[in-house]
Amino acid sequence: MNVAASLSSIATVRFPNCHRCFRSSKTLIPSSSVRIMSQFSSSPSASSAPPMSSNTVAVESKKPPKQPWLIVGLGNPGKKYHSTRHNVGFDMVDAIAEAEGISLSSVSFKALVGKGLIGDVPVIFAKPQTFMNKSGESVGSIVSYYKIPLKQVLVIFDDLDLPFAKLRLLPKGGHGGHNGMRSVIDHFKGSRDFPRLRIGIGRPPGKMDPVNFVLRPFTKQELEELNFTFQDGVEAVRILLLEGFNKSATFVNSAKPLEQCG
Repeated sequence: MNVAASLSSIATVRFPNCHRCFRSSKTLIPSSSVRIMSQFSSSPSASSAPPMSSNTVAVESKKPPKQPWLIVGLGNPGKKYHSTRHNVGFDMVDAIAEAEGISLSSVSFKALVGKGLIGDVPVIFAKPQTFMNKSGESVGSIVSYYKIPLKQVLVIFDDLDLPFAKLRLLPKGGHGGHNGMRSVIDHFKGSRDFPRLRIGIGRPPGKMDPVNFVLRPFTKQELEELNFTFQDGVEAVRILLLEGFNKSATFVNSAKPLEQCG
């Protein structure tokens, strides 16, 4: 049998999983035969696939690194504002970071920052320390430095217009009179196209000034109720990063009272 006929007969033989053998036993099989058999995958259905060079296989096996998500909680720094209604964004970020084993222990970009993974998705947590009305200075700097697309920036903040301890996840929107969100939008050059998780803190009783109301601390009973909200928030963020916005929004929004859906 001549050489061409020999190679032709080799090409018709199936070698399940032999791509592993070729790398470790090169002296056992002629290099010309290796080149022919490298066109085939160990997958049974791949024998009909078009020829593929070894260089192509190497390129396809390398997935591009995933871009990080930025999870921002809005609030005011300092003990004076700890556990106040306006700081519930901070509290939610703390709950999510703790559940994922990520410490917000470094200070950069005028924020307390923590980095880690949720599943296989890189994530940056941030709590701006600029005071609420200048939150955008910190958030804008982080987004610019890491080149994070706005669709992967989740901002968490308190909302007077939602019932207490209720959540609503939206893909975009305005600031709704919230000065922290106003600052963030300003530093995003007016763009409102980024997701946000709103946490209801209820309306002020009677004729109380909303400014005074948002700076009031939560009662013990309210904190206990918020713990369940934080658990939902942790799950919502996991779903958002690993399964997408729509599934997360369904989880957060669908089982809530109708007054949230306006």
